[in-house]
Amino acid sequence: MRAFHGQLSDNQPIRRTLAEKQKQLRDLKETLASMKSHTAPALRDSVRKRIAQLEAELTAAPALKSSSDNRTQRPAAARAGEAPRRPRSRIRSDLTG
Repeated sequence: MRAFHGQLSDNQPIRRTLAEKQKQLRDLKETLASMKSHTAPALRDSVRKRIAQLEAELTAAPALKSSSDNRTQRPAAARAGEAPRRPRSRIRSDLTG
């Protein structure tokens, strides 16, 4: 069975919110602290590597968030007088008859 475009099995990275990343970082630190002495060094290294990646993402996140907030506020201010737009459905009921 083939995957359709955009399906989660398309080998795409999972996008997480800032809160989800913070939770994952806490969980990984707890996991690293609770590892036994006989745990494989490769497993320890991979957990440490992921912790370092998450810490780097979280330190860069406030700068990215403030720049994205500025971009999203400009168009909303320009459309202040317009009614909010409704998303289109994939199949229009008036054409299927």
